[in-house]
Amino acid sequence: MNIDFIKDKISSFSDDIAIVSENKEITYNDILSEWERARRFLADNKVNASSVVSIFADFTPKSIAMLFALIEINAIIVPISPMVKSIESYIKISESEYFIDISDETFKIKKINVQVNHPLILSLKKNENPGLILFSSGTTGEPKAALHDLTFLLEKFKKSGKRLSTVTFLLFDHIGGFNTMMHSIVNGGMIATLKNRTADEVCSLIEKYKLQLLPASPTFINLILLNNSYKKYDISSLEMITYGTEPMPETTLKTIHNIMPNVKLKQTYGLSEVGIMPTKSENSSSLWMKLRNDETFQTKIVDDILYIKSKSAMLGYLNAPSPFDSEGWFNTKDKVIQKDGYVKILGRTTDLINVGGQKVYPVEVESVLLEAEGVLDVRVYGVDNPIMGKVLESEIQVNDENNNRDFIKKLRNFSKEKLESYKIPVKFILTTENLYGSRFKKKR
Repeated sequence: MNIDFIKDKISSFSDDIAIVSENKEITYNDILSEWERARRFLADNKVNASSVVSIFADFTPKSIAMLFALIEINAIIVPISPMVKSIESYIKISESEYFIDISDETFKIKKINVQVNHPLILSLKKNENPGLILFSSGTTGEPKAALHDLTFLLEKFKKSGKRLSTVTFLLFDHIGGFNTMMHSIVNGGMIATLKNRTADEVCSLIEKYKLQLLPASPTFINLILLNNSYKKYDISSLEMITYGTEPMPETTLKTIHNIMPNVKLKQTYGLSEVGIMPTKSENSSSLWMKLRNDETFQTKIVDDILYIKSKSAMLGYLNAPSPFDSEGWFNTKDKVIQKDGYVKILGRTTDLINVGGQKVYPVEVESVLLEAEGVLDVRVYGVDNPIMGKVLESEIQVNDENNNRDFIKKLRNFSKEKLESYKIPVKFILTTENLYGSRFKKKR
């Protein structure tokens, strides 16, 4: 694929800092040099055009350069984060012909003896278009492999955007991570890469490099609050925090807004299947947002469920039936309410818990319980009940001093004051352990 527009943009920023990685400053000229090294590596190892290539890496100068080199030869790229445990499964499902390991900042390659048979991949190869395979990060069942034609995903990056310094919180194999990286590179921004993704590490990098943008999950934002990381470091350079990937508890949103009133808080919306949509939050303390309809994205709401049609939609799943209807609409399974052109996402229909005929979304109960003094984090889920069908249980993260029966009594009394009876968990399980997974999303 001709991606001279990316090369031209990189060249125009020349000696500006593109990436700071483990205290090293990498210029845009350095990125071009790394790109050339990656190109030679692919040629020396006889990686054919339109090959399916897995990359095991996080965001680094070398992995970004390798992405560009692979796009140039119309490769179908399978990014795999170090967080992934089932690497072999990803390689098998994607029918990868090569595996490139850049986890230690050197290029290592393995040729895989496989016959590519999937019709969607074969079609992409025939058209000589580059591809991107992204796996869902669900906690249950086999991850779904979404195949994209990169020609469409890259189209929006031809337009100029705001130049910002940011941090690569979202992972290498996440659509939001890819979107953040591309936006920064083509607009001359600066990326600070992460090694461990702790709240302190993120805030220390914001302080050190005067970063302006933090893309994060609600769970990670709550972690910054719990660790008091925003107090330990000077993060006054921060202009915007974008949040998505999971429902945001209203309590967390209002807390971070009160602490950082000058920081714009923006809700993002994107899915591996359709790409990242343009959004506009009502304000920094509101969960209401506008989903902009344009030549790339269209939306409709049917029976309170959000549907999306997108030019940047995936071609399909490699290991599941197509989720698109005959007109190309994708059912997000997100239930929404509407107000004056804004929508508010209540949660996935798959997360909905039916308690004796009453519908409950976990996040609404979690948001209330987070208001209780001494509660650090909350996870609410449904369990089977012979009479009610389902009832709620909750796992509550607390400090050692609150890890006792008296605190459970306080939570019960608090819940009776704040929640309808059917929304009160029948069991409060206290823990001092974190309630999130490796991708900083609440375990569901």
